Amino acid sequence: MEQLKLFMILAGCKPAGRHTEQHDVFFGIAATLKDLVPSLEAFWPEAKGNLHIDGFREVTLVEDMQVQVVPRAEKVSGGAQLYFINLGGYKENEMEEFHYKLLSTGKEKNEALKKAKATAFFKHTSFPGATSHIDDKYGVDIDDFALIEDILSENVRAQYALQLSPAGPDARPDQLHLGYFRLERILKGEYLTD
Repeated sequence: MEQLKLFMILAGCKPAGRHTEQHDVFFGIAATLKDLVPSLEAFWPEAKGNLHIDGFREVTLVEDMQVQVVPRAEKVSGGAQLYFINLGGYKENEMEEFHYKLLSTGKEKNEALKKAKATAFFKHTSFPGATSHIDDKYGVDIDDFALIEDILSENVRAQYALQLSPAGPDARPDQLHLGYFRLERILKGEYLTD
């Protein structure tokens, strides 16, 4: 059996009746990107065959932590956890809400949020008067914040868990694959990541 990996996917489509392309982030566990296509389509049924991928990443290293997929029964509790954070912000004179999606680690939410507040995005996309999405509890512009394991599909959560451990000195950053990836070409085995 091939090694299972956590994938982070930026999915895009232009649903019927919309004027602009829309995006969402999908997390899934599989051996290959191709194996995730049915789950991705089930995740966004309103796309009705118009779904594509604008970017993806095999998540193996976040900050200084190695990320591994393990059977649910083998997870060691009490360690660092993996979080998804979607920051939203504005720039003066631009009719757009900009977003910065990041993964962060921490034993608790506050530890991950502290790292989010230190990003250049957070520091450069705020100005007086553009204060929607300010989260008073955490004091950071947060559109979305989730423990990755909580947003995996129910059947995946039942079988697998994410185990984080300190990365070794030879750890390499994850490669981001950016562009327009059509699902039918992925199913044909194109866009291989190995």
